[in-house]
Amino acid sequence: MRTICFWTVIVVIVMKKPCRSRASCDSEGCLNSFRFNLGSHVTWPSEKIKCEYKASGRYHPSNIIHTRAQMCGDKAFVLSPRYKCGVPYTVGEVCLTTSNKCHAVTRAYPCWEMHNECSCDAIQNAVDLYLDCKGILWVLDTGIVNTIGNPIKKCSPKVVGFHCETGRVMSYVQLCSLVCQTSRLQYITADYNADGGAFLYISDAATRALLVWDVKNERGYRVVLPKVLMAGGAKRDVLYLALIRSRCGSNLLYFTYLSSQRMYYVKTDHLQRHSSTGCIIDAGKKPGKMVVLGTDNGSVMFFRLHGENDIYMWNTELSFKPYYFILAQRGEDCRVATHVFPGYNKFMWVMESNFQDFLQGNVGCLGASTSIHPLMKPTTDF
Repeated sequence: MRTICFWTVIVVIVMKKPCRSRASCDSEGCLNSFRFNLGSHVTWPSEKIKCEYKASGRYHPSNIIHTRAQMCGDKAFVLSPRYKCGVPYTVGEVCLTTSNKCHAVTRAYPCWEMHNECSCDAIQNAVDLYLDCKGILWVLDTGIVNTIGNPIKKCSPKVVGFHCETGRVMSYVQLCSLVCQTSRLQYITADYNADGGAFLYISDAATRALLVWDVKNERGYRVVLPKVLMAGGAKRDVLYLALIRSRCGSNLLYFTYLSSQRMYYVKTDHLQRHSSTGCIIDAGKKPGKMVVLGTDNGSVMFFRLHGENDIYMWNTELSFKPYYFILAQRGEDCRVATHVFPGYNKFMWVMESNFQDFLQGNVGCLGASTSIHPLMKPTTDF
């Protein structure tokens, strides 16, 4: 119950002043000072470069949407995957102390050169990122751009590790030896063993596998998951990951397909020792199609049900039963949460957007509307 008590403190702090749970930048309330609206506002190195990107088709505001985020100090790192052409950079940085929260501006992280579409040393298409406990920001790059419509393979998949404060590249991990032509990499998380060595875990949804990479020893392998995991699954499904940190014993890596009926986990020390066979545990039956949104870097997992906007939290120290699922935030109309993560001012944060409108091409010339703000439990639940 320790984690649940922690969450109560957070909610009380945020809700101390009367405010509405769906406040906007034009309304009064305490949420206004913590909500950042992200659109297609870009910090350009120069006006000349901006004109060149527009003229060449490398900048289309309507093709930019933010899907994932992590926070380090007073900075937020946000992903804008290259689902379509015209996304100038695929990892951006937002200053959380900016006074212009209604139209927060992003800049390329760590620099423009790191997003050069003509260089395989650069990031081609970041689809997920994870900030580990040592301040390393791990970015998963599939190397495939324009994934909605006409996918183009630019480079081989890789992971780049940045020092979150300085932006210095700490690690390059080439994944060529662990993938095949049909691989579809989706999520990444990072863990450390007892000796301080970093391990990366990556979901490969198309081949029903987990990729495990030992950063220190520069080696990795694939863990092929049982076929039962895909029972009831679609051909193109999503394989979610969630790293749960245990206060005693091994950390746990939870995983499930969107269409799978059940939730599973494996102890990370088994993965690190290459001994995962027979160690996958069935946590229980899901209440429906679950979209795993993130964790609190502890024992709590956040999720929503597919097609619904409400966000729930589950303390993994308790049984995987619906009566242990707690409503963490009521969803906003026309917006869905794509990520929940800990960060600035010790809040839990949520990233929401009109993602469905984006997929249908209904976002207008200014692009998609995304916001990040503290996770807010409705006042009616207190």
